[in-house]
Order: sequence, then structure tokens, then C-alpha cells
Amino acid sequence: MMKYELQADCSRCFGLCCVALPYAKSSDFAANKAGGTPCSYLQDDYRCRIHEMLRKEGYRGCTVYECFGAGQKVSQLTYRGRSWRDHSELKEEMFSVFSVMQQLQEIIRYLHEAVHLAEAGSLSGELKKVLEETIRLTELPPAELLQVKVSIHRKKVNKLLVKTSELVRKRIRSGKDLQLTEKDDLIGADLRGTDLKGADLRGKWLIAADLYKADLRAVDFIGADLRDADVSGADFTDSIFLTQAQVNAANGDDATILPPALKIPEHWK
Repeated sequence: MMKYELQADCSRCFGLCCVALPYAKSSDFAANKAGGTPCSYLQDDYRCRIHEMLRKEGYRGCTVYECFGAGQKVSQLTYRGRSWRDHSELKEEMFSVFSVMQQLQEIIRYLHEAVHLAEAGSLSGELKKVLEETIRLTELPPAELLQVKVSIHRKKVNKLLVKTSELVRKRIRSGKDLQLTEKDDLIGADLRGTDLKGADLRGKWLIAADLYKADLRAVDFIGADLRDADVSGADFTDSIFLTQAQVNAANGDDATILPPALKIPEHWK
């Protein structure tokens, strides 16, 4: 059922992220693009002409982005197969709806994970209730979707996710090196071989941090920035709220242990 799809299926999307989103020329993108303007590589069938060569062509940012299934949901459910190309009058609204949907789908992704965590059994009822509420929001018609106060809803959800995180992490927290996580800025930090079991790394800036062979079991990664972090040989067993997009942004190897739901990115091989 589409409402439970939490990964992008570009074959059923109208290339929304390739049109709606802006990007600036940088190490992640080889050129500038304004929001609402189709990428020059977007084909008539809504497929990317350089999909297999994105990193080589300087579009690393595209390989990291994840809409959590928002693209196909907006394309096939919200707009019932009507595309922005064939219905230009819907273009501006559709792109705005996509932005809201992406945020809601990300929230669903975290709630879906939380509901299935054994340690969060005492919160099961509350988690399921807010999960169902969030799913219902994604099924609203366009005009009503645009009225959703995502920031307010996110705050309510976050309170539950914080409680869930504490329940998961307390069973394994080592305390040995947790003092290293007290500051938000861990950019470029040397954390090689560090014991971070049960640490709260939510929202931390770990850009280009060295996490070689770090013990990251049962760590909370929600919102953490892992761009260019070296996670070679690191152990992410039972880590929570870690997404494929975060993994794709990092650099690891075949010795990196990921949660079962995530996969080794092609650029690690």
C-alpha cells in the first residue's frame, strides 16, 4: 500500500525533486538551479539522463537526497497521476505540496521505526496513534495539505521520539566516551575507535569526522549530519533513526556494519 512506502520510487514520480528543489554550484552540485526549474538532465519520461554517473558528473547531492516516498505519493495519490507538465496550472501548488509531503513522510519514517522497537513497548499506543494521524495528514487534498503546520506536528512527534530514544539507549549506554558528544559541532573530529554505545548524536554536525571502527551501537542519529564522515569499519548495530540518505552521505567500506534495513552504497565499493 502506497501510504506505507517510505523510500523513493522514481518510476512513479514526475521528477519532482529534479524540478521543485533549488541547488547551488558547490562540491555537491556542478551547476546552479532555481527552484521550480527542471534540471537540464531531466528527460521527457521524468528519468535522469546521467543517473548512473551522478557522482562522476559532480552531482553528489542527488545521490544523497531522499524524499521518503513523497514523490510518488504526490504524483500518484495527491494528484492522481496528473503531472506538472500536462497540467501547468498545478505546477506551483504541486511543488509546494511536495515540500510538505516530504517532511511528513520523513516523520512517518521515524515513527514507523519507533513503533517496531521492542524497547518502546510502553509507548506503543501513543506512537501508533500519532503515526496514524501523520498518515492521515498525507492523504489530505492539496489545499488542506498546504495548511498543515508541520513544525507544530513535528514538535509533538519529537517528544515521543526522544522518549523512545532514551528507552533504547539506556540498555546499552557505556558512558565511557559520551563526554565527546556534549557539543553539537563535531566537524572533523577524531573519533577513531571511540566507544559511543548508546550515545545521543541527534542533530550533531559530524561532517568529515573520523569514525573509523567506532562503536556506534544503539546510537540515536536523528538529524545528524554525516557528510563525508569516515565510517569505515564502524559498527551501527541497533542504531536508531539512521536513514539511507545519511549513510549515502558518509564514506565507509565493506567492514562497516549497518542496520538490516540499510544497504552499503555503491560508492563505498
